[in-house]
Amino acid sequence: MSDLKHIHKDELLNIANKTLSEHEQYIEGMKVTDVSESNNFLIFKGDYFLDPAGLPTAQTTTAFNLYKYLAHALSKEYTLN
Repeated sequence: MSDLKHIHKDELLNIANKTLSEHEQYIEGMKVTDVSESNNFLIFKGDYFLDPAGLPTAQTTTAFNLYKYLAHALSKEYTLN
């Protein structure tokens, strides 16, 4: 039996964005725009700060790591309805 809290996608996005904005490596303007679930693991998506040619910038790695942080932290607590 799972101890995970069932949560609506919109509510989880609000929690993820709040958590993200409080992180020490938060990039101004960064926002989680989507979440899905695969094999009981949450997958967060948002801006990856690519340049106009679609190539990574200095902020791309930070953004990826922050989305990964959210996935690890929130997958322990929540599952999507």
